[in-house]
Amino acid sequence: MINAERNRNIALQMLKPSAKDLEHGLELHKNSLVFDAYGFMPLVGGRSAREEELVAKGASRDEINFASEMHHMVEGFHNPQMRKLLRETWEYGGVDCIFQNCGEESNDVERLIKRLGNYTRTIDYCTEVYERCPFVDRLEGIRSRGKKALYITTNGVPVSSKFVSAEENLHLVETFFNLGVRMMHMTYNRRNLMGDGCAEEANGGLSHFGRMAVAEMNRVGIIPDVAHSGQRTSLETALCSTKPVVASHTVAGHFSTHYRGKCDEVIEAIKKTNGYVGICAYPAFLQQQKNINAFLDHIDYVAKTFGVDHVAIGTDRGAGLSEYVWTENMPTFRKNWEQYWRAPGSGPNDPDDFASLAWTNWPLFTVGLVMRGYSDSDIQKIIGGNVMRVCQDSLP
Repeated sequence: MINAERNRNIALQMLKPSAKDLEHGLELHKNSLVFDAYGFMPLVGGRSAREEELVAKGASRDEINFASEMHHMVEGFHNPQMRKLLRETWEYGGVDCIFQNCGEESNDVERLIKRLGNYTRTIDYCTEVYERCPFVDRLEGIRSRGKKALYITTNGVPVSSKFVSAEENLHLVETFFNLGVRMMHMTYNRRNLMGDGCAEEANGGLSHFGRMAVAEMNRVGIIPDVAHSGQRTSLETALCSTKPVVASHTVAGHFSTHYRGKCDEVIEAIKKTNGYVGICAYPAFLQQQKNINAFLDHIDYVAKTFGVDHVAIGTDRGAGLSEYVWTENMPTFRKNWEQYWRAPGSGPNDPDDFASLAWTNWPLFTVGLVMRGYSDSDIQKIIGGNVMRVCQDSLP
């Protein structure tokens, strides 16, 4: 765990809980099912010999990225010390399950399969830590079995390049369900066949094909996620869905003008589907104090304006088990098509703000909710219960 104690102390200095609230919050967290609505499992840092070899050979970005992911997600855990740290970091954060991004930011089937394969292999390899839980009923007893789970999401709806008909193409949704995927991004920042992403200026909304995709996701049992979708795409996804829609890792637009946030109209539409908004732990998106207190402000706003049943925590963060090391000869490449291309306009992040929102500070998120007067039952909804409900309600 990198700087976990330091990060916790920084957050405690910002929160300033009483001894009573701290004790109660930590105990409540320990005894509750904690489900990160969107995040990343603890990963191995460093660089592998294979990565260094590929850099020296002038390999392409995608070759290097795949070797890097293999090291961070799979091969690094061949080291028994890393597997030990993996278990300890999960326990330190007090998290039971993560809605884990197991597919790249794309609609491309091959790219989605690569990362899905890596995480599937990790779950199968680190059996002392992980248990395969493709259905929500298996998650309910995971704490008593002493295991952790990754509930799988992809950052895109798979679309074949062999486009014969819309209906035939959408069969891939069920194929990915069969592989364990339970949530999919409608878009990722840019415009795609489903609709406009959140970083598009046109805000064109959901396409006809996107509406068909939502219907197929509803039928199969996959949650439509509008975290990276534009306001209109998000709204129209919620309006046409017959099952819960979520914005798994976003912020309240009431406090933030960042294009990753969701306006009140969108949150209200998500509420009407019986879905939730997951508040993420990235300072730049919060656009206020940018620390753990601002993060709690966003949760507070959604809970009090739209109801405690419709807010969750989707950190969009992970924990490093060892330092990430970059060599001087690491090549630079243009950003992937789906990545950000507009400047956020929110200024640099303060290191302490970023530290206060570390993934390993999950127990202090619960402490913060105790400090704000939420009942134990409502806190349990926010830190995991709402995600569990939506996962259950989304299945056929």
